[in-house]
Amino acid sequence: MNSNVVTLSINGKEVSGRDDETILELALENGIQIPRLCYLEGLSIVGACRLCMVEVLGAKGLIAACATRITEGMVVQTDSERLAEYRRSILEMLFAEGFHVCSVCVANGHCELQTQAAHAGIDHIDLPYLYPRRKVDASHRLFGLDANRCILCTRCVRVCSEIEGARTWSVSGRGIEAHIISDFATPWGESTTCTSCGKCVQVCPTGALFMKGASTAELEKRTDFLSWITAMREQR
Repeated sequence: MNSNVVTLSINGKEVSGRDDETILELALENGIQIPRLCYLEGLSIVGACRLCMVEVLGAKGLIAACATRITEGMVVQTDSERLAEYRRSILEMLFAEGFHVCSVCVANGHCELQTQAAHAGIDHIDLPYLYPRRKVDASHRLFGLDANRCILCTRCVRVCSEIEGARTWSVSGRGIEAHIISDFATPWGESTTCTSCGKCVQVCPTGALFMKGASTAELEKRTDFLSWITAMREQR
């Protein structure tokens, strides 16, 4: 399907892009960073984390930049006091409902949640911690899952389904009880669908999915394989 070029304003800067692009994609193309956790180039868009919300002139509420296509004459603001406060609240809730102790995490220094919190200026939270007691699945011979550090971004679910094609991961439960499971709640190490490719571990933004043997701050992840695989598939 043919696309048209549209012109709009982002943070007072006039930019142009294709009308099949999202606000987030166009912003990134123009060097404008928008906070995000669930979004990852090469995966489908779910709009789960809500960190990429922006202000659009004329809209009744905040708009998810990752899931909203650009239109002619759109006026977008990605950085304001209102947005900063909103994003801080989202991050505080993620820390409060999980169990994130950076000093003993394998992803310390390489964690996207930690990075977003630093950018937001968060050094403590005002919400009461829930201190959940979620399971740690260490049954896989190569990898582990610490559900206490999971933020339900569903990157693992999507990369396993859309890129690897194994469909090992899914989400079970609702609300505060929602959690990631493998093969309909089968221990990961007993999964009959997992190919042990490690893609889910690489795209996890926190230390929830990790490689066994990694110690504190050693788990540096890479997601550049997604763009490479996507490009090769498009060439075919």
